[in-house]
Amino acid sequence: MQGRVPKDLAFVVDAGGAITVWSDGARRLLGYEPAELVGRPVDDLLAARLPESTRRHATEGLPWAGEVALRHRDGSRVVVRLRGTPLLDAEGGRLWLVTGSVPVHPGPRDEHGPPLWDLALAQLPVPVAVYDRDARLVGANEIMAEVMGRSEEEMKGLTLWEIEPNPPFDTNDRLQREVLRTGEMIFHEEHGKAPGDIRPHAWSMFMSPLKDEAGVVQGLSATVFDTTEQYWSRRRLAVINEASLRIGSTLDVARTAEEMAEVAVARGFADFVTVDLLESVTRGDEPGPLPIDTPVTLRRTAQRSVLEGCPESVVTPGGTVRYPVGALPLRTLAAERGARHHPGDPELLDWLKASPARAETVSRYMIHSVMMVPLRARGVTLGLVHFLRHRTPDSFSEDDLLLAEDIVARAAVSVDNARRFTRERRTALALQRSLLPERLPELAAMDIAYRYLPTGAGADIGGDWFDVIPLSGARVALVVGDVVGHGIQASATMGRLRTAVRTLADVDLAPDELLTQLDDLVIRLDREEGPEVRGAEEASGQVGATCLYAVYDPVSRRCTMARAGHPPPALVTPDGGVRFVDLPAGPPLGLGGLPFEAAEVQLEENSLLALYTDGLIEAPGHDVEIGISLLRQALGAPAPELEETCEQVLRTLLTGRPADDDVVLMLARTAVLDVGKVRTWQLPPDPAAVARARKMAGAQLAEWGLTEAEFATELIVSELVTNALRYGGAPIELRLIRDSTLICEVSDGSSTAPHLRRARVFDEGGRGLLLVAQLAERWGSRQTATGKTIWAEQALPAGV
Repeated sequence: MQGRVPKDLAFVVDAGGAITVWSDGARRLLGYEPAELVGRPVDDLLAARLPESTRRHATEGLPWAGEVALRHRDGSRVVVRLRGTPLLDAEGGRLWLVTGSVPVHPGPRDEHGPPLWDLALAQLPVPVAVYDRDARLVGANEIMAEVMGRSEEEMKGLTLWEIEPNPPFDTNDRLQREVLRTGEMIFHEEHGKAPGDIRPHAWSMFMSPLKDEAGVVQGLSATVFDTTEQYWSRRRLAVINEASLRIGSTLDVARTAEEMAEVAVARGFADFVTVDLLESVTRGDEPGPLPIDTPVTLRRTAQRSVLEGCPESVVTPGGTVRYPVGALPLRTLAAERGARHHPGDPELLDWLKASPARAETVSRYMIHSVMMVPLRARGVTLGLVHFLRHRTPDSFSEDDLLLAEDIVARAAVSVDNARRFTRERRTALALQRSLLPERLPELAAMDIAYRYLPTGAGADIGGDWFDVIPLSGARVALVVGDVVGHGIQASATMGRLRTAVRTLADVDLAPDELLTQLDDLVIRLDREEGPEVRGAEEASGQVGATCLYAVYDPVSRRCTMARAGHPPPALVTPDGGVRFVDLPAGPPLGLGGLPFEAAEVQLEENSLLALYTDGLIEAPGHDVEIGISLLRQALGAPAPELEETCEQVLRTLLTGRPADDDVVLMLARTAVLDVGKVRTWQLPPDPAAVARARKMAGAQLAEWGLTEAEFATELIVSELVTNALRYGGAPIELRLIRDSTLICEVSDGSSTAPHLRRARVFDEGGRGLLLVAQLAERWGSRQTATGKTIWAEQALPAGV
């Protein structure tokens, strides 16, 4: 015999017109499950327009009643007599309790049976209880008795707190007394465990006053709706929402895995979570196809537990997990979808037996439910996530598995993004480091120490660079620069600019002229490289850089500098005074059309120059002037060793703030070449000066104890002085410098650059510079204010 379809229903509508509670009677009458309607507009239920009087009363917030045509899940119309009662929620918002039944024609009453109203209350498919003016139970239907775990007779005459003296019944008892006192209906929601239950439930309760004809409150009725499914649905949505907000906050693979584990445990979804990633993923490499015929090794990247210290884990963080061929985790990875297990599953038992430690952990902590979910993104497997329960009494359901797959899928995209970033950052960093000096040259002109700090993991590598370039005449060039932008493209541009600076430095251009040439190069790069090279989001004009170029001469103690939009260098004098060199700023490289100006500074011996990029002095939240002040403070008391001073500067300026940009710091302590190592002669424009120059050079080498180099040096001096007399003009100067090499320089008044040429067999001349090139290790020329200087370097004899 087919059961009778219930004809009573109840549901709750919020101020926005959305259904928030859907009773079991409503489900049976109209066919909709709670999950299908909770959160949807109540208008979706209407099969016809509401009567005008009903609409008017609802708009004014007044109780209403009437027959309404509703839409059944199968599409048919069901006419229901509805009653709407306005309520206020805990925050004062408007709610509507809508109750009703299918209209029935009055039939003959059984005078020997109970009244139909009593039958309706007793058989109502929701828990109902009635209390008197003292909040003592008068009656309860069978469902209410089942919920409370006691018979109606056991509960009669008792208050709710006397029936069940445990929370949350103290709150419910207090609310009932408030209804009796105020005569106002109260709507209350709560969740917890009913007597005898192990799984938490959720209820929506309506406490309504019962009034006599005079309006005096004589008692109250309490109606309870089981909203457990809606409650768990909201819990799952909260987990998904938190996962969306928290997972992927950084571009760090390990931190992203930790965030996923934290969300799952913190929200009570799982009691213990582990995240194991393929080793290639943790390194940032591209993971290959997952082998199914060979063991797979994963690395424990993250784990979280409701217990302190994750005692359930048999693998330490950072340790490896090896999945043999045919093992359950490996089969789960191959299946590319999650699976649920409990300790009695044969597959899981085989997996546990393979590791006594794992089996012992399952037994000790009474782990009763396990889910394994592959971590996959963009069609590639990245790892495996385990969700376990031991404190939560419920086993994972099919809905829980779907939720876990959703969380893991969201996390997988973030993990893969972090992996890609790690790979690109590592590539950019390797490229940048390969383009920076591996070691500094040994210099007599100055002692140098430096620090290069690439951007932290939260951002791309920048294009900061530095260089130390030995020049002719024992001089040295110092370079610090910063390319606009980040990533591999910025590193590549930095490498091209560094190479260009070295090339231009070899030509011995003055600092302002070198920056002019570099500016032209940057403009050409910008024109040649379109958005398809730098990225579609970048427009023309984005290739740019700042640069500071300084040349120090240890003989004259003069330092000539020019800068292109770069921060000014700091100068620390031997007495401890700190000042920033007043150097014309100049435009950044890449603007074009604007001049660069050089400035010359006379430096005392043991002066300290500090060159740096803006990442050292700029930081979010404070002005550049604060950074300049901190740098002045750090340099005000330099340590005896330059390396120590570098650390002192970094501690002062970078402690307590993230590195948002690359940082370069280069410190140079100047030296002066001993006057005994430099000898200069002014020569007359007379051919006889050649022999005299050879003789003076030979005598000086003998004084320095370099007699082995006399022959070659006299030949070089002879050829260079002859060229100066023949092709140059006054003033002519010969200078010998004994540094790490033996340097011979001849200056004249002509700006014409020398060049090698091939002499024919019978030519009497044309072989001078060729001979110099054969005898010297290096040779070249540079422009001066009065003409040019041709120089040649020889290695010092062994043992000198």
